[in-house]
Amino acid sequence: MAVGLALLLLATCAAADSGTILLSNVKAGQEGSSEPTEVKIFKYMNKDGVRSFSDRAPVGRRYEIYQLSCFACNLKSNVDWYNIPLRLKAYRFAINEAAKKYRVDPALVRAVIHAESAFKPGAKSKKGALGLMQLMPATAKDMGVINALSPEENIHGGVRYLAWLLEENGGDTLLATAAYNAGPGAVKRHGGIPPYEETQTYVERVKILHDRYKKALVKTFSGRWVSQADAN
Repeated sequence: MAVGLALLLLATCAAADSGTILLSNVKAGQEGSSEPTEVKIFKYMNKDGVRSFSDRAPVGRRYEIYQLSCFACNLKSNVDWYNIPLRLKAYRFAINEAAKKYRVDPALVRAVIHAESAFKPGAKSKKGALGLMQLMPATAKDMGVINALSPEENIHGGVRYLAWLLEENGGDTLLATAAYNAGPGAVKRHGGIPPYEETQTYVERVKILHDRYKKALVKTFSGRWVSQADAN
């Protein structure tokens, strides 16, 4: 048993490098739902206040789960986020339309799509997230998305959700993207970006992409955003 637990703790360190942390035993409505994965590692504080890990959910205690997640969530990623090629034309109409409708910076939309799925419309995560903006089934339903693998529907649902997160966080893009990754309840509970290494890394990488996309985009007098390449 001791050997098994030691192996579990070692596996946890590896899982944390490519996983996302989601609260799983908070009350309904406080966090986004998540689908089960093949392997779950539960992180919690024991009765002595010591951080502990287990392959079983602790009884009567708040815990967190490490799960495989998005393109920008892998802590061991070798991607050069300052130089990775940008996607300025992909899904231009759907992004511009949704960004205008929900009053969200299209550069931020592109940054989130890039971070979540690397612009792969058929992307599916082990926890059940789907499409370009990696919508969980419950979130997709709440946002009125019928087919999460439809690029247009996925973008509109994802941007609508992002707009809500921005409103909930006073327009703060860092808090909104943290909530997109870890859940809005986690941001509220911690009073800011949660102290999860993956979430902090995700927020940093989205910010890099957001800044780069902003520089590559130009706003027309009509308020419609187009790519610099399209404006030439």
